[in-house]
Amino acid sequence: MMPESKELRSRIMRAVKGRDTKPELFVRSKLHRAGYRFRLHRQTLPGRPDLVFPGRRKVIFVHGCFWHGHDCKRGARSPKNNAGYWRAKIDRNRARDERNREALRDSGWKVETVWECELGDIQWLKRLKRFLGRRGSDSGRHRSTVHAAHGGTGC
Repeated sequence: MMPESKELRSRIMRAVKGRDTKPELFVRSKLHRAGYRFRLHRQTLPGRPDLVFPGRRKVIFVHGCFWHGHDCKRGARSPKNNAGYWRAKIDRNRARDERNREALRDSGWKVETVWECELGDIQWLKRLKRFLGRRGSDSGRHRSTVHAAHGGTGC
């Protein structure tokens, strides 16, 4: 196999998306269909979480196994070219991910991660539903406010 040129590698790396990836779009679609509403990539939060549920103070990251060093088969693969560089980069990504999770938790956010390899089995969706709790208006706060505003008449 012929080694890639620096220009080709650079073009390939520029094409790698950091948001709106297929796994992320898949997770967003399933959660939206299940009735959950969220914000995307809130820049004011550490790590710009993929899905943000402000009223619940919960966030979800959708991670690619290779890029974030998951301990699955896909995440454990080692690149054939420039392996030392890639191992160091993935280690930095993992350290950054942990710092971001800690900063979010320290700020009162609950954090969940969905891995790319999990998406073939529906268990991830059940886990996220448990993590998020009831669907609808952020744990029912809106419903009780409206009920109280109308004197409890159930209008």
